[in-house]
Formats: sequence, C-alpha cells, structure tokens
Amino acid sequence: MFSNFLIGLREGLEAALVVGIIVAYLVKTERRDRLVAVWVGVGLAAGLSLLFGAILTFGSNSLSHEAQEAFAGVTSIAAVGLVTWMIFWMRRTARTMKSDLHNKVDHVINGGTIALAIMAALAVGREGLETALFLWSNAQATQQSWQPLVGAIFGIATAVLLGYLIYRRAIAINLSKFFTVTGAVLIVVAAGVLAYGIHDLQEAGWLPGIDNLAYNITSWYSESSWYGTLLKGLFNFSPDPTVLEVAIWFLYLVPVAIAFLFIGRPTRPAKVQSQPTQMVCA
Repeated sequence: MFSNFLIGLREGLEAALVVGIIVAYLVKTERRDRLVAVWVGVGLAAGLSLLFGAILTFGSNSLSHEAQEAFAGVTSIAAVGLVTWMIFWMRRTARTMKSDLHNKVDHVINGGTIALAIMAALAVGREGLETALFLWSNAQATQQSWQPLVGAIFGIATAVLLGYLIYRRAIAINLSKFFTVTGAVLIVVAAGVLAYGIHDLQEAGWLPGIDNLAYNITSWYSESSWYGTLLKGLFNFSPDPTVLEVAIWFLYLVPVAIAFLFIGRPTRPAKVQSQPTQMVCA
C-alpha cells in the first residue's frame, strides 16, 4: 500500500503541477476562455489511463498461466524502465518545468482549443499511463488485491490537494528535495518490481535458473506476518529468490541509485538571500 501511495503521490503531483502551471498562466495572461480545453484534455487523459489499467487487469486474466507469467514479467520490466526514466527526467527538468510549459502554451495557443486540449492530455496522460502500468506491476508483485488500489487512490488524492494548495499559494514545497527523496525510495521499489519481473519470466520458461535459489528462509519466515507484509509491500522481498533475481536486483539498484544521487545532478543556481528557494506554480 505504501509503495503504491508513493507512486500515486509522486506521479499525481507531477500531473497536478503541470495542470496548475498551465491554468495559472492562462489566468495570468487573461485567457480564461481556454481553461475548458485544459480540463477536457485532463479528463481525456484520466479516462485513457483508467482504460489502460482495465485492459491490463482484465486482459491478462484471459491468458494461460504461462502467458500470464510472461505478460506480467514483460510489463514489470517495462514499468521499471518507464519509472526510472521518469525519475531522472524529473530531476533534470524540475527547475525549468514552469518556463518550458509557458513556452509550449504560447506555441499552441494560436492553434485553438483542440491544440491546447491535446497538449494538456499528452502532458497528463504520460503520467497517468506510467502510473497505471507501475501500479499494476507492483500489485502483481505484492500479490495483493485491494490494498494497492487504496494506496494509489490516497496518493493521488493527496497529490491533487497539494497541487491545489500550491496553486493557491497556501503552501510552498521544496519540490527539488521532494522529488529527490521520493525518487530514491522509488528506485528501491522499482528494484523489487524488476526482480519480480525476472522471476515471472523464469516461471514462464523465458529465462533459466528457476530452481537455482540464492537462499531459502521459508522455514521460519512468514510472508503473512506483519514484517513479511511490510517487506513485501515496500521492497517486494522474497524469502526464496533465485540467483538471477538477486543479481538483477543488485545490478539495477546500485548503479541507478549512485547515478541518481551523485552523478550528473543539475547545478544549483547561486542563492539570493531575499528570494525563497521553494518552487511554486505561479
């Protein structure tokens, strides 16, 4: 539930910030008549994301056991790839997101309401599709039904509230620190989802080594206990992983975490005492 809350919060806040920046810019430039197009685009993006999630859920149920394992493995790996790209993309563009969106709005505004609606749909839809794919993969990995959905709903609802408060200037959040902390935690979560995807491909016969276990602590470890539920939900921890699962977990986690935390970070601008460092939408 926590990991899905986190992905819902992070992706939802990204989408909320995008919408808030566009709306604030249209209001500031006295183009309120174009706000309807923005909300139409947001609605289309939300509907498409829900449809994509439904296709993943119900489409996989009609497959054979081997095909389900292969499908879950491939989608888990794809979800990890998208989330990893999203984490690094947001680290690189967070400081310039406001000006970039302003430029895009200025570019498409003369194209009419349809062009603006498409822009809003693409901006929000990308976050929605990534969220649906990762939430589905994470739910499959934790082998839970309603808990991941509840966590995601709370995360998205919190993100919408925070986005509204930022838009209204009721609060000021240091978004750089927020996305750094959540990005680091999501890298750990993604490593577990990736290991689960590898295990699924082994179950499907696509990869070897299903019987070659790295360790086996099932004799005393209970996945239904409080600590088992916690470790499974946060890290997708398995008491009997294969050697390949553990190897892939380390091969992903270590270099990605080092690259995210220490390599290629954007340079900070010189601090000015009279100006706040928090990022706001308008």
